[in-house]
Amino acid sequence: MSAAPSDTWVLYGSDGSGSAAVELALRQAGQPYRIVRASTWEPDSARAELARINPLGQIPTLVAPGGEVLTESAAILAELGLRFPASGLLPADAAGRARVLRGLAFIAANCYAAIGVLDYPERWLEPTGDATVDEGRAAALRAGARARLHRLWEMFADQFHAPAEPARPWLSGREPGALDLLAGVVSRWSGARPHLAATRPALHALLLRLDALPAHTEVLGRHFPTPT
Repeated sequence: MSAAPSDTWVLYGSDGSGSAAVELALRQAGQPYRIVRASTWEPDSARAELARINPLGQIPTLVAPGGEVLTESAAILAELGLRFPASGLLPADAAGRARVLRGLAFIAANCYAAIGVLDYPERWLEPTGDATVDEGRAAALRAGARARLHRLWEMFADQFHAPAEPARPWLSGREPGALDLLAGVVSRWSGARPHLAATRPALHALLLRLDALPAHTEVLGRHFPTPT
C-alpha cells in the first residue's frame, strides 16, 4: 500500500500513544516529519484519513516521502534503522542487530498484545444474549492480562538487559536505539514501570536515564506530561 508522495515523513499518531517512539526515532535519524493527529478514540482527529491508508486504524502509521506506508511500531523502527544506519537505531554488528530485532518483536508480540487485552477486553469475550459483555468476566480478564504483562516485562529484562556489561550500557548497545525507544514508551502503560522498579530495578533505572536524555525530554514531555 502506498500514499501520495511527500517531501517529508508523515506520522499519524496521538499524544500518549506508541507514536512517541517513532517520533523519537525520526529525530534520531535526522529526518524531517510532520504529525497528523489521528486515533480511533478521538472523533475530531484525522481517523478517516488514517483508515484509508491503514484499514486497522492503528497508530503509529508512518508514510515515507516516497509514499510507502509503514505500520506496526517494531517494523517501523526496524525499517528506519535499516534506511539510516548512521542513526544508531540498529547496531552495526550482526549479533547486536539480531538481538535488537528480537527484542522489538518480543515487545510487539507479547507486551503490546497484553496491553490490547487490558484496553479492550470486550474483543476477547463472547457477548451475552443482549450483546453486552459481562463486567465480572472483563475484570477477571484484565487482571490476568495485567499479571501476564508484568511477568513478560520481567522476562524481557532477564533476556535483553545486561547491566553488568559496561560495553553495552543501553538495550541497543553502546548508544540508545530502537529497542530502547520502544521499551521506554510501552513500559509506561498498565503499571509496568512501578512493577519493574520493584522487581527489576536495573532496567527501571535504565528507562529513567532514557527519559532524561536531552534529545527526548521535549517529545516525552508532550506525550506523557504525568510522570510514571
